[in-house]
Amino acid sequence: MLSLERRATDSQLMQWTSPLLALVLTVITALGLFIALGKDPIEGLTFFFLIPLSDAHGWAELGLKMAPLLLCAAGLTICYRAKLWNIGAEGHFLMGALWASVVALQLTEHNGFWVLPAVLLAGALAGALWAWIAAVLKTHFHCNEILTTIMLNYIALNLLLYTVHGPLKDPMGFGFPQSEMFAAAALLPKLIPDTRLHIGLLFALLAAVVVGVLFTRTFVGFQLKVLGQDNRAAAFAGFGSRRLTWLAFLLAGAMAGLAGASEVSGPIGQLVPQVSPGYGYTAIIVVFLGRMQALGIVLASALLALTFMGGEMLQIAMNLPKAITGLFQGLLLFYLLTCDAFIHYRLRLRRSPPPTNAQEA
Repeated sequence: MLSLERRATDSQLMQWTSPLLALVLTVITALGLFIALGKDPIEGLTFFFLIPLSDAHGWAELGLKMAPLLLCAAGLTICYRAKLWNIGAEGHFLMGALWASVVALQLTEHNGFWVLPAVLLAGALAGALWAWIAAVLKTHFHCNEILTTIMLNYIALNLLLYTVHGPLKDPMGFGFPQSEMFAAAALLPKLIPDTRLHIGLLFALLAAVVVGVLFTRTFVGFQLKVLGQDNRAAAFAGFGSRRLTWLAFLLAGAMAGLAGASEVSGPIGQLVPQVSPGYGYTAIIVVFLGRMQALGIVLASALLALTFMGGEMLQIAMNLPKAITGLFQGLLLFYLLTCDAFIHYRLRLRRSPPPTNAQEA
């Protein structure tokens, strides 16, 4: 019979091959799903992975969808390396988008160079303050951050829906729940002409670099890692857990809030209810798939961005439901967590014990 046996030391091989194995298992499962739906599996995978990147426009769209994922994932990496399980990137993202929109609409009559920085700063601050609520609840009231951040996500979503259906609703928008279009001064410059790709991608790549430097070159990063590995050791060394918790949450909130601000100031140009297709939640998969490393989350965010594009392509080309994107992402997370178990455990074949005399009788 098979049983799980704890390894004496964690497997470094499985640490790095687990994401690849999870991806392979996800693709194999996807093949089975296409067959079950009566679709050509090879055609389905082609539309999902290859067709979206068949031209320069597709690569630009990949960068566009990669930017918010990478920004959210960079912030979550800081929290997760410190074993602070922040599930609230979606809420930080939505609050950043909301308050960036408020500032952008208030500054419609202004054309100064300072308008765009003000909009982005408003988004980052809003995300940071929203994350700060969860940090305070954890450090002062010992509330579980998983529960509080999830609940704050729903509060943020409903606040955004209220404002876009109410105070910020465009009176000339024919009744649609959307704000007015932002002025040109509040929009992000394009990186590539004739595409939607904007400089938000540069913000995201810079955030990944900041995370890499933070954990490899700074004392604060060392403190965060110690806090994550052993909070008693961190306390014994004099590392303030409350200060580090606040710092991790504030940075995560600011990065996700900046992602939300970049989204409304970039490809959308206004506030709409569907500002996020779930970037904050998908960023959690990015962090684990990228092994909480700077380069890893860059590559993982590109892969998960491709799943959004591939899902849209399957809706158009093969008439599959929108849920196919979430299904693929969920399968990837499931297989990743399953494969990660073998970092710490191995399968062992055990022989059944021979029957005793009493059993033979």
